[in-house]
Amino acid sequence: MSGTGAPDSTPVDGAGLDVVIVAGQWHEAIADGLIAGAVRALDAAGASHRLVRVPGSFELPVVAKAALEAGADAVVALGVIVRGGTPHFEFVSAAATDGLTRVALDTGKPVGFGVLTLDNELQGLDRAGLADSEEDKGFEAADAALRTALALRALRG
Repeated sequence: MSGTGAPDSTPVDGAGLDVVIVAGQWHEAIADGLIAGAVRALDAAGASHRLVRVPGSFELPVVAKAALEAGADAVVALGVIVRGGTPHFEFVSAAATDGLTRVALDTGKPVGFGVLTLDNELQGLDRAGLADSEEDKGFEAADAALRTALALRALRG
């Protein structure tokens, strides 16, 4: 499983941080699990947050950028892309990844990356933070966004 070697994370204090969760609507059970994990991380850290739903992973970058430009301290981008029988998977995965990277660099603000690129839905259920899941990628993406926002705050004084 991809979680091997993950850092041992102690809780962070995210009080005063405003975070927007931007989540795609495809593969509802997995997406809802990712959202719940992100909310758990943000609530545990004391960060304020809100949720914006978008049609799919391709739309994540433009809405993430708008949220950051509107004043959010960080974004948690959550999506589910399952490989099919056409190259569509590669195009959407690359567009979402490249777009979210560009948003982070262009705005200078963190984007927690919680876009799952999967061969099948079972892999997503194993990573969605559900009762039977082995991993909680929504929580991890939110935690990464918080830690990065705090690191940037410390650097900028």
